[in-house]
Amino acid sequence: MMKLLLLVGMLTACAAVTQDLSGKMFTFPLETNTTHVKLTTTKQDFNAVTVCQRSFTDLQRSHVLFSLAVSTFSNGFMVLWDGADKELEIYTQNKFAVFGKTDYKQNTWQSICATWDSASGLVQLWLDGLPSVRKFTSSGSNIRGSLIIMLGQEQDSHGGGFDIKQSFVGMLSDVHMWDYVLSACEIQKYVNEQNFTPGNVLNWAALDYQIVEKVMVENKGLFLNC
Repeated sequence: MMKLLLLVGMLTACAAVTQDLSGKMFTFPLETNTTHVKLTTTKQDFNAVTVCQRSFTDLQRSHVLFSLAVSTFSNGFMVLWDGADKELEIYTQNKFAVFGKTDYKQNTWQSICATWDSASGLVQLWLDGLPSVRKFTSSGSNIRGSLIIMLGQEQDSHGGGFDIKQSFVGMLSDVHMWDYVLSACEIQKYVNEQNFTPGNVLNWAALDYQIVEKVMVENKGLFLNC
């Protein structure tokens, strides 16, 4: 018998909370141009970034996985699936690198990590622990300013400009962000759900977040055997 997911919350809007979301996931059940989760951090200046998360979706169209905007760059740091060209893209300061021929799948959990270093300007994608080639986006300046970080919507402006056809529908979990390039060994630990170093910018076990409209917080176990 298939058991239903444990519904923890489904909110139209809520105040920001800090919560341990270990074993939980955000479920985005509707295609909208409004629904999102806003993530809060006190850090406002980055010379390097690593973002890791797990996703589950049946979307074949383009959709955003992670969106960080500052006042000067709507795509300060972003991870996007381009459904038309079937490729993952990493944006830094409105510049982007394309990663084609990736094994990005529907209807299964996948771990995605993206890194960037301002000194070299290099970005790299890790999909289920497999590294891509390293590519250049932008270098020589930090990502800094008033950060707005969102899950579920792609920011075409600072905190807004949402496009329903780039919205995320599905489940996201285990979101972590670091202000340095995570080592290959640490990324493998994250992928294998071992004892990895949690994000020092965003930590899923102590996440400061705000839900806007219909996003659910549920148990991550999608199907349980009797």
